[in-house]
Amino acid sequence: MLVELSIKDFAIIDNIQIQFKEGLTVLTGETGAGKSIIIDAIQLLAGGRGSSEYVRHGCQKAEIEGLYFIEDNMHLAFQKAKELGIELDDEGTLILQRTITSSGKSICRVNGKLVTLAILREFGQTLIDIHSQHETQSLMNADKHLVLLDLYNIDKIGPAKEEYQRLYREYKQLEKRYRELSENEQKIVQRLDLLKFQQSEIEEADLSVDEDLKLEEERNTLANYEKIYQGVHDAYYALYGEQKGLDWLSHAMTSLESIKEYDTELKERSDDISNQYYLLEELSFRLRSKLDEMEFNPERLNEIEARLNEINRLKRKYGQTVAEILDYAATIDEEIEQLENKDAHLSKIEEQLKEKSKDAILAAEQLHHLRTQAAEKLKTAILIELKDLYLEKANFDVDFSVLGGNETDPTWQGKSIKLHENGFDHIKFMISTNLGEPLKEVHKIASGGELSRIMLAIKKNFARHQGVTSVIFDEVDTGVSGRVAQAIAEKIYSISNSSQVLCISHLPQVASMADSHLLIEKIEKQNRTITKVKELTDTEKTEEIGRMMTGTELTKTTKDHAKELLNLAMKFKETVARS
Repeated sequence: MLVELSIKDFAIIDNIQIQFKEGLTVLTGETGAGKSIIIDAIQLLAGGRGSSEYVRHGCQKAEIEGLYFIEDNMHLAFQKAKELGIELDDEGTLILQRTITSSGKSICRVNGKLVTLAILREFGQTLIDIHSQHETQSLMNADKHLVLLDLYNIDKIGPAKEEYQRLYREYKQLEKRYRELSENEQKIVQRLDLLKFQQSEIEEADLSVDEDLKLEEERNTLANYEKIYQGVHDAYYALYGEQKGLDWLSHAMTSLESIKEYDTELKERSDDISNQYYLLEELSFRLRSKLDEMEFNPERLNEIEARLNEINRLKRKYGQTVAEILDYAATIDEEIEQLENKDAHLSKIEEQLKEKSKDAILAAEQLHHLRTQAAEKLKTAILIELKDLYLEKANFDVDFSVLGGNETDPTWQGKSIKLHENGFDHIKFMISTNLGEPLKEVHKIASGGELSRIMLAIKKNFARHQGVTSVIFDEVDTGVSGRVAQAIAEKIYSISNSSQVLCISHLPQVASMADSHLLIEKIEKQNRTITKVKELTDTEKTEEIGRMMTGTELTKTTKDHAKELLNLAMKFKETVARS
């Protein structure tokens, strides 16, 4: 969830920090006070398009920072952070930051690490879903509907999709290889010439595994010959000779041997010293042998340098290690054999493609079957929600279609079809709001009030499946009143049971449902207009809802109506909590 939002020098906001809570937070205030500006700031924090116009007049930059707590370590934001090497603490703390300069440039950070705007947007899409009268996101975007349907029944569809995607990747790899082998003769000849040159160059080098490591070790020894020789020499003469280490140890051993028969403990110490003496004596002999063997060979050092230069030259072209170069050489050999026997390999790959396409089609069929089942359940669930929102005559459906392919594509039910990474299905959410009207795509519904209710019906079913931590509604209740307004308020509150919800509203029915009510005010300070945010107490909440009802001076009757609305909201909340 979004825990805290900090905005500085953004539009008419000079510097505010807002703490958000779980559940439903409603933001109210007069038109132009800055409510939508706060949502604009959150949208920019989620990777939205920014410009220098957002920077407060007379300032160099606008700064926005959002603090999130992600409790689920399987959340997409966790996975994205892991991919990018961004650490999250045990509480799942995630801080998104965006700075927009007066020149229009953006600087983005995630947990203090600089990222591109595209990466910030990827994080934002996993955390925030914003819906307004003028802008729709995933639920209004037909390209996202297939993913949403899969999320709706992820327990069954998820494993089936993973199996299909594995087969699809294998199919596309084979398809790519077939295409490469089918290129024109001139390209194949050029490719063969290049591969044979590379093959010859690697073979002539006559590399062996870990040769470079062994040579580097030998070079290090030769390059430090004098230091090594002196060290061994000093160690040997510190042990061997008159008045040296072994000589003194010999004295100690002789002294203890003369008295060990009188004391058991001294006998053990005498034996210990004797053992250490003979071990050190053996070591000194080895050091002497090492000195005798050591010989500086400058020609060998030159040979090693030349060989390492040759290996490093090949590394720059074929791999970071000798092992990688040899692996590359093996792939060259295989590709040369395939190109020289192109026709035989094409026939083999063609057969493999036919088998793999059959497997992929079967897996895609299974996906299609599971999706049609999920679509029926989703249809029933959304129609129930629409009825609650007084769209009793509305109809909802999920439209399935399959794109045709060319004659080389896999076939399904006797027709060539185009497979994609999610199967062969293309879907759209379709709806009609009045009896006798044909189904249309969701985003083509004209009425703002109807669109708001349809959006809420869909959002109610997908809020817990989308995985976003915060759902934001920006005046989605425009154009409704009466019982519809009450139904929308109840639906928004229901969504807040599975996701944090932030809602800008002019409806007293929505405001009465708030777990936290923030009043946005515009004030003048030092001849400048600034936005102020205040969390309302219970008494202040009653007064604000009263003003929302009448728009005029508060009266006792207005306050009583506001209190009654708050009491009704409380009863509804208790009902939702019990269910």
